[in-house]
Parts: sequence; structure tokens; C-alpha cells
Amino acid sequence: MASMMKHLGGACIALLSLTAAGAAIAAHGAPDDPFPATYRPAASASLAIVGATVLTGTGAEIADATLLIADGKIEAVGAMLPVPEGYARVDGRGKWVTPGIIDAHSHLGVYASPATPSHEDGNGAVAPNTAEVWAEHSVWPQDPKFRLARAGGVTSLMILPGSANLFGGRSVTLKNVPSVTTQGMKFPGAPYGLKIACGENPKRVYGSKGRSPATRMGNVAGYRKAWIDAADYLRRQDRWEAGGKVGDPPKRDLQLETLAGVLRGEILVQNHCYRADEMAVMIDVAREFGFSIRAFHHANEAYKIAPLLAKEDICVATWANSWGAKMESLDGIEENAPMIDAAGGCAIIHSDDGLLIQRLNQEAGIAMTAANHAGLPVSRGEAIRWITANPAKAMGIADKVGTLEPGKMADVVLWSANPFSVYALADRVWVDGVIQWDRSDPRYQGPSDFVVGQPGQGFAR
Repeated sequence: MASMMKHLGGACIALLSLTAAGAAIAAHGAPDDPFPATYRPAASASLAIVGATVLTGTGAEIADATLLIADGKIEAVGAMLPVPEGYARVDGRGKWVTPGIIDAHSHLGVYASPATPSHEDGNGAVAPNTAEVWAEHSVWPQDPKFRLARAGGVTSLMILPGSANLFGGRSVTLKNVPSVTTQGMKFPGAPYGLKIACGENPKRVYGSKGRSPATRMGNVAGYRKAWIDAADYLRRQDRWEAGGKVGDPPKRDLQLETLAGVLRGEILVQNHCYRADEMAVMIDVAREFGFSIRAFHHANEAYKIAPLLAKEDICVATWANSWGAKMESLDGIEENAPMIDAAGGCAIIHSDDGLLIQRLNQEAGIAMTAANHAGLPVSRGEAIRWITANPAKAMGIADKVGTLEPGKMADVVLWSANPFSVYALADRVWVDGVIQWDRSDPRYQGPSDFVVGQPGQGFAR
């Protein structure tokens, strides 16, 4: 009870912070962040993980290594480093250490478990353009799969709206920590993303209603019209600012505000797109209106245009095993991510699924093994980047997480075995140096708040 009251006290302080933040108005007439993160890491003891094999996320694999953590940050990593006095020791002999896994494409919380219509909050299939909606306003922090994802080593994840619409809305990046509010999970300083979808989904959803878009050419016309409107909105904002901000600013439009954020370079484009030809078209649309695409998601045919994607510095968030569910995914291959990597691009293994997010290490292992069998050598040090450093880049948080480098957040996983093995389990998971999962400690394995109170459930003792 005392710990609960302490938490509620922090929540009251957070509410005051929210009020203050809401009063701050940016130059273009919109709040800087009307829903700011209230996540703050707890104090943590200095820690040394000793004797493990470490995959740093920078491409290196270090045997018999020591990882030092202090003040919630990575302090040092190297072979047989001396452990300073006062550091708690964790025996890593025979085990492996990696950065925390980062999922660049998740719908946890917006399609929460149990799967019922009342929890289906990821797709507003009411208009082709719903850029005004924000995924964080649908996230249910009590979704029990957040804990299951932690047990799979996932420490950060980007929650996206669904793909029914041309413009699905804003994404939100979360720290995978227990919380009763979304703001309490929100990754401080992470940029927003804009979910765009091309291909079968929007044309099927609206074509079936006898509305536009009903074709791929209708999709592209819808993107272009929206960007023309956004550019006009941005010009009006710029004129008001250039004119000395005399009078009231132009009336805010939440839909156009999000698109204008992309044109300003403040919001990152996360583009659902399977086929190579459509990815090339989307690159041309981005050039026409002066923005860049941060990542293509799913992107089963990305390998067909790997040099183009590398040249444009567009990441590819994909799977190894998912193909054939619909026509646009028929040409998916297990070697997709490795071929992007071999071309010098940014390859990512993502989940898009509440079960796969618990085994992203295995999905990356499938892609690595397929590549090696095909004569495309990929080391463990390179493959771990697909679920750590590269998703951090696509999400705009690579300066904070994704690698075990000094000064970065101590989001760390201690694995029972080689993390690409089907037998590997996440023994312990730290977020900002604070233990958030321990396979041997029942205190971290209790059910979610939602499950407590159901027959036969309760806190693990």
C-alpha cells in the first residue's frame, strides 16, 4: 500500500507537469507536447554483469565480457574489465547479453488482449485520411502482452495505428514498463511517426464501401491531395509567423497539423508497403512534396530494390517467415532483411503481432540462418542490430538506445543462451538500469491488473 501511495503521489506531480506543458505554445500555434511523457526511471544500483558473451549492437561480439551500468546508463563494456568497488555483480558465465530488443511495429495496447470488439482501437476505418488520430489515445497499458513482451526481452516498442487508411494517424514510442497510464510508458523525447498505408488494405476497405480509393492509382491520388492541402496549411502558418504573429494564428486543424509536422521534418514517416513498385512510387511522392520516408514496413519485396532503399536511407521493417497471406505478400522470402543489409541498408525484424513480439530474437535467427545457408554470411553481431540498433534508428531514438555504448540508456537483456537459439530465454531484463523482468523471481511474473480478480488468478507468491 505504501508503494501504491508513493506511485499516486508521483502521478499527482505528473498531472501538474501536464498542466504546465499544455500552457506552452510553440511558434506555429500548437502545444509543444500536450500529452508529455511522465515516465521517469527509478533510482538504480550500480551493476556489473560479468563473464557473459556480449553482442553490443554495434556489430561486435565480445567473449568473457564485463558490462558496467551506473545511474541507469551504460558505463563501459569490454573483455574482463575490472569491477569498481560497490557494484553489484551478476554472474553471466555461460550466458549472453544484448541491448534490449526494440520492436519497430507493434499494435499492443491498441489491439489489446483479450481480443474483443471493445479492445479494437487501432483502425478508424471511417475516412481514407485520419491523420488527426494519435495511437497513444487508444493504448491500454493493462494489455497483458506488454508483460509477455518484456519476458521476450522487449524494452521499447513503437505502437502504430492500423493500415485501413491512406493516413492512419500518429504512432507513439513506449518504454515497456508497467504503468497505469500511457504517459507513464511514453519514451521521453521520442519523435512521433505518421502511419501511411499503400496497397491492398486501403483500396479494399474503401472500394468495398463504393468509395475512393478503390484502386492503387486512387491511393496515390489521395496521398497527393492530402499533401497539397498540408503544404497550403504550412504556408499559412509560415505567413503568420513571418508577419510578426499579428493577430490570432490560423485555426488549428489536427489532421493537417500532423501532415505539416512531416513537412517540417518533426514527424517521421512509417509507411506500410509490400510491393517493390509501390515503394518506388512512394519515394517519388515524397520527393514531389519534399519529405522523406523513414521506414517501409512489412516490405516483403524490398529485396528487389535494395540498392534504391539503401541510397535513399530508408529502413525496411519486415519479417522472415510471414508471406502469402495476401497477393501483395506472395514474393516474400526469408532472406529479405539480410539482402537489405548486404546492400548497405537498414534492415529490421519487426512483429506486427502480439505473439511474435515475444520471439523476435528467434525471427531474427531464422533470417540469419536462411542468409547463411544461401551463401550470404551474416554474423551474430550483425544480425542483433536488426532487433536493436536499426529499429532505434527508424524510430528516431538511436542516440538513446539500441546499442551497449557508454552514455546510452541501460536497456539490457541477459539471455540463458545464444539469443538466436530457440532454447534461449530472457533471464533478466533491465530498463534504464532497473530490473523489469526476472525469470527466477515470481514478483515479476504476476498477471496484469486486468487479470487480477478473474477466477483462478492472483499475484504470484
